[in-house]
Amino acid sequence: MLTDAGDGIFTLAESMENAALSMERRLAGNQERLEGILRISSAEWFASYVLAPVLIELTRRHPAVVPEVIASYRLLNLSRRDADVAFRIVPFTEPDIVQRRLLSVPYGLYGSADTAQAMQRDPVSVGLILMNTAQSHFPDVAWLLDRFPTSKRVFTSTSRAVQAQMCAQGLGVAVLPRPLGDAVPGLQRIDMPEQPPSRDIWVGYHHDLRHMDRLRAMLDIADTQLSNVVRAPD
Repeated sequence: MLTDAGDGIFTLAESMENAALSMERRLAGNQERLEGILRISSAEWFASYVLAPVLIELTRRHPAVVPEVIASYRLLNLSRRDADVAFRIVPFTEPDIVQRRLLSVPYGLYGSADTAQAMQRDPVSVGLILMNTAQSHFPDVAWLLDRFPTSKRVFTSTSRAVQAQMCAQGLGVAVLPRPLGDAVPGLQRIDMPEQPPSRDIWVGYHHDLRHMDRLRAMLDIADTQLSNVVRAPD
């Protein structure tokens, strides 16, 4: 337990840390040369199947820029520069974050050819591949459970890519982002009277990094390269 004196010092130490982080962000944001590491946080499937062409074009135009992708479902702290920029399916709530809706990604129901045929014969016999318990509130999970209330849950994972592979192996059906599901060999999209809900993708970065040239270059390329993905309404 901290004493009163220790508590006061702890508060001062926090202020010092925040000041040091602010100085680091501002120095990084004022760099005018297109070089150095650009730390990018996003889900694994988004980095692999949506963002990859953007990063390839970034390195082609600016070879001295090194993209560093942190592929995780965790929401990293942009104020502490755990990442320079983040792509999320939920809006940012942290202070001093510049954010906007970048695009809207359509989702679909996927299965192997055998699974699709089994669903036509007996939908109840087909297992459900879902997000894990901590992410069971996602709208695609609710959509799938609502359409197949008596079907058995056979697999859960935080990784959409892992879900897609299990789905391709014939374990069951899964709701997947279409950029991922359409690209995985062995998967086919199953037509439904009502499609799963799409998800908005938000991009955000700390206000102090708004002038970082390599960040601005990547966002400009993203706006152009991702024009073929359904965009969120203004």
